[in-house]
Amino acid sequence: MERNNVIDFKALEKELQAALAADEKYKRENAAKFRAVEQKVASYEEFRGIVLASHLKPLERKDKIGKRTVPWNCHTTQRGASQEEATEISQEKTLLQPETSAEFYRAWRRHLRSGPERYQALLQLGGPKLGHLFQMDVGFGLLGELLVALAEHVRPTDRLVVLGILRSLASTGRFTLNLSLLSQVEREACRGLFQKLQAMSTLRPTEEEEGLGQEEERGLEEQPGEIQEEERLLQELLGVYQVD
Repeated sequence: MERNNVIDFKALEKELQAALAADEKYKRENAAKFRAVEQKVASYEEFRGIVLASHLKPLERKDKIGKRTVPWNCHTTQRGASQEEATEISQEKTLLQPETSAEFYRAWRRHLRSGPERYQALLQLGGPKLGHLFQMDVGFGLLGELLVALAEHVRPTDRLVVLGILRSLASTGRFTLNLSLLSQVEREACRGLFQKLQAMSTLRPTEEEEGLGQEEERGLEEQPGEIQEEERLLQELLGVYQVD
């Protein structure tokens, strides 16, 4: 009984730090948005750049850059460093298990550069995990990048998982605001994603059905209800994402 009442202070401290970091990030980006409006920026891209760079701080006069040392064999050194970096990146991609939105954002920017890598990472995490990571806010600019990655690489076999991801993202904090700040390219990607989802069939290929046993065939008889549920969810998300 006593063990069940023990408080995990490390877990509480980690949650508190994540909440503080998310709150600080929101305040920083919100202040950057007001600055951009006051400056009367000429385009959305300039506005977006100011907000995304809100975490950067200008150098002061007292800041100094240390002396640069040149190795005797720079090619060997660079090759060794690149191999270590490649190993680190490979491990990061394989073991993508962020516990906070900041960890996800860092991995997304630093290690997941290509569209296929980003798409597989989203599938690996799934809707519930993404919804938990971004329950406070997806973060300015990130929602559009997530939608682009899904739109460019969605496959019929991933239809249900992608719908789950979209549903979880729609339940995050300030979703409507983030949706309204999508660029024109990101809006088109979102529209294209839903068009692909509408065109996809949730039925299994005919050649696979031929080899099914009786138990699996009975499972297929239950699919119409599941398909209707998917279609209902798709129609609901069309309205939430404001797709015409």
